[in-house]
Amino acid sequence: MEKVIITIAMVDFAKTKRVRSLQAMKKRPFIPSIALLLSLWAWKILAQTPDSITGIWKTFDDDTQQPAAIVQISEKNGVYSGVILKILDPSAPLVCDKCTDNRKGKPITGMEILTGLKKAGDSYSGGLILDPDDGEIYRAEMKLKDQGSKLDLRAYIGIPLLGRTQTWIREKQGL
Repeated sequence: MEKVIITIAMVDFAKTKRVRSLQAMKKRPFIPSIALLLSLWAWKILAQTPDSITGIWKTFDDDTQQPAAIVQISEKNGVYSGVILKILDPSAPLVCDKCTDNRKGKPITGMEILTGLKKAGDSYSGGLILDPDDGEIYRAEMKLKDQGSKLDLRAYIGIPLLGRTQTWIREKQGL
């Protein structure tokens, strides 16, 4: 008889604790929301680590050295690609009129300009990059600098010796 009473008491205690927990959540509905926001914020920080090229980068014009665009680099199955999020240069074209592929006449904002990069040691290679200003597609190699705050992009035709290097700057959170 004592075992039955103890079991019933334990079941009642568990039900009471669960009911109290649900009542507390109803009184404070913002707590789960805060937890969700904190987990999303942590995920965003982890997605943009200084030892990876993934993240948001500011590019610069080769001639004027003024900010040109904001590019987001992402990774899927070990392959890195980049999309223009925002054009910063007011004199830059808004559509890619000089493109010769399926991007011709398309808006540059939202356009994928970097494709096919793969990590090779401490650098990234094997990719292609589109220069929307002249419509040319170049081979691309990238390497992180200054603890991941800068990214050197080497764009070339043929061999890397016959190319140019741009340095992109990692953007801070909260773009």
